[in-house]
Amino acid sequence: MLLVAVSCLMITLSAWAQTSILPGLANQKEWLPLLKGKQVAVVVNQTSEYNGRSLVDVFREKGITVRRIFVPEHGFRGGEDAGAHIANGVDSATGLQVVSLYGNNKKPTTTQLQDVDAVVYDLQDVGVRFYTYISTMQYCMEACAAGNKQFVVLDRPNPNGFYVDGPVLDTACRSFVGMQPIPVVYGMTAGEYAQMLVGERWFPGAAQLALTVVRCSGYTHSSLYHLPVAPSPNLRTIEAIYAYPSLCFFEGTPVSVGRGTDMPFRQYGSPQLEGKFSYHFTPVSGYGAKTPPHQDKICYGELVADNEKQILNDIDGRLQIKWLIKAWKNYPTKSNFFTSFFTKLSGTPLLEQQIKKGASEKQIRNSWQAGLNSFRQIRKKYLLYPDFE
Repeated sequence: MLLVAVSCLMITLSAWAQTSILPGLANQKEWLPLLKGKQVAVVVNQTSEYNGRSLVDVFREKGITVRRIFVPEHGFRGGEDAGAHIANGVDSATGLQVVSLYGNNKKPTTTQLQDVDAVVYDLQDVGVRFYTYISTMQYCMEACAAGNKQFVVLDRPNPNGFYVDGPVLDTACRSFVGMQPIPVVYGMTAGEYAQMLVGERWFPGAAQLALTVVRCSGYTHSSLYHLPVAPSPNLRTIEAIYAYPSLCFFEGTPVSVGRGTDMPFRQYGSPQLEGKFSYHFTPVSGYGAKTPPHQDKICYGELVADNEKQILNDIDGRLQIKWLIKAWKNYPTKSNFFTSFFTKLSGTPLLEQQIKKGASEKQIRNSWQAGLNSFRQIRKKYLLYPDFE
């Protein structure tokens, strides 16, 4: 039995997952005829499971030969720090080679694909542009197109799939945390987004890729879906997943988002904000945050995601920049507030410029609308599930 679930990642997101919404992995009647008798590589981590059974175990039981395991940021077990180099290895339970796509190479090499017929992608995403799993997916698609390999997405629900918002990426600002001209919150599952990558010809060889998406069952873009397994070590709760698109901007500033606490991505703060806020927390070294920002220092700021109902009401189906603006206004040394990473996260130099010039939240939102309207028209062509609009 392949042991992929890390106990501290399980069920902390929710005491339940909706039984009426099933991931693509559950739709065996669709993927089994497609893959039976083939040699496959899989792109998986701890989220690649159904009813507590890993994709690799299920495939091997059904006679599908798994040649290689590819893993994204955070590693095979999902416990590595954000941005940490992930090494290659061997899975002790199966003896299969584990190849990191967040280590020596981010794209599978020709050698790594030479003995496979297809690559199967099954990662739980959170529907946010700078969450790197979709970048890993694109690189895998490029490699499959170049090597004439089939690419199969076993789709999963998007917990932030109920809205579209934020600045659309300026392609001059491309990086691994933003590769395509999509907004921060793009309202698509991985399967839908894969279809967009192919349909819009957004990567070399897209027209030649043999892409199959195995759909979820029971999902719509109006669904509020609780993940049964945390997708990464600092997105442990549904509250954090809802707040993540808005709070992640702070990763391009000196302000902590609570890494090294029991509520990452539910709060923000900095020692520099002492006297401006009464709420405080102290980051310490721990699981998923070996050296968190402001380690062992008191950070002053706000708790923005106390419970699920509150954060859903607060974001109100929109990317929130009010916390970023508030922190900027109260930060004493403004010349040190924005780092170069901020533009990569926002996908445009404009947001930093607007905040520095004192633009209002309304003015900033208005500047997004033309790009969002254009994206929504493209998005409609690739949706596989009923939309929220």
